[in-house]
Amino acid sequence: MSDTPANGGRRSMGPRLIALVGPFQSGKTTLLESILVRAGAISRQGNVRDGSSVGDSSAEARAHAMSVEANVATADYLGDRYTFIDCPGSIEFSDEMRDVLPLCDAVIVVCEADPRKIPALQLILRELEELGVPRLLFLNKIDSATQRVHETLGLLQPASRAPLLLRQIPIWQNGIATGFIDLALERAFVYREHAPSSVIDVPAGDLPREKDARYTMLEKLADYDDALMEELISDIEPPRDQVFDDLARELRDGHVVPMLIGSAERGNGVTRLLKALRHESPNIAQTRARLGVAETGPAVGQSMRTVHTAHGGKLSIVRVLRGVFADGSTVAGANGGEDRIASLSRIIGSASTKVGKAEEGDTLAFGRLDHIASGETIGEAKAGAPQQISGRPPTPQPVHALSLTIRDRKDEVKLAAAMAKLTEEDTSLVFTQDQDSGEMKLSGQGEMHLRVALERLAARFGVTVEAKKSGVAYRETIRHTAHVRGRHKKQSGGHGQFGDVLIDVRPQERGAGFLFEEKVHGGSVPRQYFSSVEAGCRDACTHGPLGFPVVDVAVTLVDGSYHTVDSSDMAFRTAARMGMQEALEKSGPVLLEPILAVSIAVPTEAMSRATAIVSGRRGQILGFDGRPGWEGWDVLEAQIPEAEMAGLIVDLRSATSGVGSYTSKFDHLAEVVGKHADSIVAARASEKVNGH
Repeated sequence: MSDTPANGGRRSMGPRLIALVGPFQSGKTTLLESILVRAGAISRQGNVRDGSSVGDSSAEARAHAMSVEANVATADYLGDRYTFIDCPGSIEFSDEMRDVLPLCDAVIVVCEADPRKIPALQLILRELEELGVPRLLFLNKIDSATQRVHETLGLLQPASRAPLLLRQIPIWQNGIATGFIDLALERAFVYREHAPSSVIDVPAGDLPREKDARYTMLEKLADYDDALMEELISDIEPPRDQVFDDLARELRDGHVVPMLIGSAERGNGVTRLLKALRHESPNIAQTRARLGVAETGPAVGQSMRTVHTAHGGKLSIVRVLRGVFADGSTVAGANGGEDRIASLSRIIGSASTKVGKAEEGDTLAFGRLDHIASGETIGEAKAGAPQQISGRPPTPQPVHALSLTIRDRKDEVKLAAAMAKLTEEDTSLVFTQDQDSGEMKLSGQGEMHLRVALERLAARFGVTVEAKKSGVAYRETIRHTAHVRGRHKKQSGGHGQFGDVLIDVRPQERGAGFLFEEKVHGGSVPRQYFSSVEAGCRDACTHGPLGFPVVDVAVTLVDGSYHTVDSSDMAFRTAARMGMQEALEKSGPVLLEPILAVSIAVPTEAMSRATAIVSGRRGQILGFDGRPGWEGWDVLEAQIPEAEMAGLIVDLRSATSGVGSYTSKFDHLAEVVGKHADSIVAARASEKVNGH
């Protein structure tokens, strides 16, 4: 394939943005290394295992030998500029790519012939399909393949709703792939270790395979090109330029997903992959059209990632969709904030190079856009706030939570500031503080996700916390009615304190909440004290006899007495609290636990394991059905006590090769009785004694 199109002048595509995605440990970071070497951006290929790669450069990524954030690297190849973003493969860190993918010109999906990773591949391809982002597959680890490529194609096809298009077939020698035949070029190549492949004649023994595979490729392309279909029917060999135009158009429109082969670790197939990107991937104009951004107008871009650095402050990774941004110019965000660009830098891993302007198609780090969030559209301030470009998939609901305790109280203010930065960088982290219990809770997408967040908290912000299983929002209520007098009388010189109330306390239906009424006759309790009586009753409900907030009770003030001098709001509030506390103790207090409605999505083959997990957590299975629009997936509906939810996602992912997920919401409160209730109450009493 020539680098010059038929019209004699090579197309100017402008800078392009390419994401690398794929299941966990499919070789994305290694492929990025190989690409950067081939493009001349780095001199030698680093290794993920020994921590020498450009990607996975953070301390957390190297400590765990896995991608835990999106890594950016820009390189030039044959006069064209590419920014590659290596996205984490673990589902726990998948939110890292949600602001990136809509802005990409194309996505390389790195995969391998492993049936255990098909569900993970399906999750990734489904997201790309719904976004309409052009995508191609790179079948990695071809050097260790044990099955024919057509068998692999059949294995992978169920993961994609669009047909997979085989672009290359391997050349086999003694059961080892020693090269490949490019079906569009009709040329053969022999692999060379960490070097571009050598061109050879198509081996005579492989000619029949090549002809059959090429015809199959052309047939799939012809499904969307009537002229090509006519040529195939008439046994006319289509011009090569027409074939490449079809490949580019159908990749752009998402009609097909081309599949190339190679070995990232050995650098095999990387040159042809780069050539395919160069000639077939869309450019910024086509991406702009897909996003609905006008071709002309003021400069506009979108932030796709936020990083808080130790010395450079906040950096926003921005894709420029139209126009030019100059260093030092002022930009406005879609949410109305304005900032002056403090610097512009081209990124390659942890290294950066300052530049003077950001041109159309560029992906650069913009310095100190303090009022711009990840995913926010920016424009020239003089043109006003730009319209937000839609496209980001929603952040998944948190599925794992930890309760945090600060080791050093002086770090409390520092913790709040650090958590604000962490949650700005990673929007799938949620930090909250319970108003009732004071519990600080960090929620996220899994055990490793939260572990990495706490490691960053300690390493980057110097805040160390103790983490434990998140608390459960137990409640209590009453079974019976009580008729109680609350009386508060105190004399200590001068005005005393006097309040006297007679209250009826009764249970209400579950979910009815707290109700206060008064049926006082004859002015035994002046109307001005009714609100104080209600406040005192509510005070008593904050901690019931079992140690938990009281819900679903009704209180009626029926009588009482007062003193013209000594009665006050505070006296009646105290009397009501005392009476309410006694009434709750007499009314048969009962412990309540929250029950969640849980929808669990798993591959069909894992359904029996999922039901066993639910049953082992005191869960009630309501039923299951096929996941709408997801071939080979089911959804299990269940009700599970909140106390049993800790670690559920860990068990589900262990049973589903890392792809199981769930959503949950509060459903109702249920009584807890017997030894289980006794142990919960005893634990709460112990916490109280120990001052927690």
